[in-house]
Amino acid sequence: MSTTNGGPAADIQPQLTVVAQYIKDFSFENPNAPRSLNAGQEPPQIGIQINVNANPLSETDIEVMLKLDGKAETAGTLMFHFELEFAGVFRIRNVPQESLNAVVLIECPRLLFPFAREIIATAVRNGGFPPLLLDPVDFVGLYRQKMGQLEPTSTPAPAAQS
Repeated sequence: MSTTNGGPAADIQPQLTVVAQYIKDFSFENPNAPRSLNAGQEPPQIGIQINVNANPLSETDIEVMLKLDGKAETAGTLMFHFELEFAGVFRIRNVPQESLNAVVLIECPRLLFPFAREIIATAVRNGGFPPLLLDPVDFVGLYRQKMGQLEPTSTPAPAAQS
């Protein structure tokens, strides 16, 4: 046990704990099977959208949800479509208030993403297609983009005089 000035040291190390992770909602559609399963000459066009949302549950616990929405089309025909809401409850302690947003919207989704990626890859494979292996996501870039949308437009600073 460490001490400071004769008393016990406070446990002030930042802590991020995964309390739970789970699928909130999941849908996989293969509306044109079995025609969509025939290998085409051209690779499909794949589009994916990723959103991150957070919901405080208590003083220390926050639910963070990844929403992934994607589809594959070839020659104007939908091959498959999926929607996944994958969430986790995170216990966050001793993180400065000014850093809390970044931890919630960058580090928590970074921990959830590999599991969501596996769910999607397995569903696409079970739908009769090669597994869809999503590229890693730049959650720092998404965070900066989201924060840029929330900040009001600023006026230019006056020019410095020499």
